[in-house]
Amino acid sequence: MSIAKGLVLDANILLRAVFGERVSKLLERYENRVRFCSPHICFQEARKYIPSISVKRSLAPERGLSRLDQLSRLVEPVDVTVYAELEQTARSRIELRDPDDWPIVAVALLLDLPIWTEDQDFFGSGIATWTTDRVELYLRQR
Repeated sequence: MSIAKGLVLDANILLRAVFGERVSKLLERYENRVRFCSPHICFQEARKYIPSISVKRSLAPERGLSRLDQLSRLVEPVDVTVYAELEQTARSRIELRDPDDWPIVAVALLLDLPIWTEDQDFFGSGIATWTTDRVELYLRQR
């Protein structure tokens, strides 16, 4: 079966998959029909915040970190060497909002995919965005 659609996930969505149920269930439900990917830097960012979020939720940080590692089987980490040549183009699209998010924009441009995010910084970048409360509309489309 060929996968004709996909989404680029930002770090916030990865964190939602680690700590929540809805995102992880969506990833599992559509893993064979949709390509999910995220810049490797987003995995690193999520890894940085998992310990403090875990403590606030009275959870073991190791469990969250393990869950993030498991996610890399559902969400393809994209190395910077794959999208680095699009840095300037990506930065120009998001520079007024959050230039640190350029890797997400670059991967979306490179793969011609929309972004799954809760972050309004991507709005106006010329790339389609989906939020968790609406993303299943996209995922269900054939």
